[in-house]
Amino acid sequence: MLRIETEVEAPAWEEAGLAWDQLAAGAVHAAVGATPFATLDQWPDITVEVALRFVDDETIRELNREYRGKDSATNVLSFPMAEPEELEDPKFLGKEFLLGDIVIAHETTQAEAEAQDKLLAAHVTHLIVHGTLHLLGYDHEIDEEAEAMESLERSILASLGLPDPYANGPIGHD
Repeated sequence: MLRIETEVEAPAWEEAGLAWDQLAAGAVHAAVGATPFATLDQWPDITVEVALRFVDDETIRELNREYRGKDSATNVLSFPMAEPEELEDPKFLGKEFLLGDIVIAHETTQAEAEAQDKLLAAHVTHLIVHGTLHLLGYDHEIDEEAEAMESLERSILASLGLPDPYANGPIGHD
């Protein structure tokens, strides 16, 4: 079973008036379901958890500095707790397993959505899909990986009825 836990830490997220927990659950399930790891949601005796934190720019800047050595805010950070090969055989995971954490910053994400003329909910959905793919071992460090990951993101978002997030160029992932 796949469980998505959300924590809204910055008041600006609540002021947006959206059901972030429902949006997060839909995005995570869609992302996992579109990968070879789709069975994560079908393991009968194992709960796989993804934790999402909705924070402000200062919080994500501190995390970015501490864990990545970059003293700046960013839109999304992912903290995987397993290697992809570990996810291929659930018997090693135990009864409960944290796939990882995804942290999204409000100010940066809101500014990007406005600059790209996107709805905040659509942009956040994309960032959650992007972050979930990172938790599953996808990356965009080299061109081939980036193209494959972006193609998968486009497909997942289309399945959710959302437009191509890269239609107007890159969105600023670190």
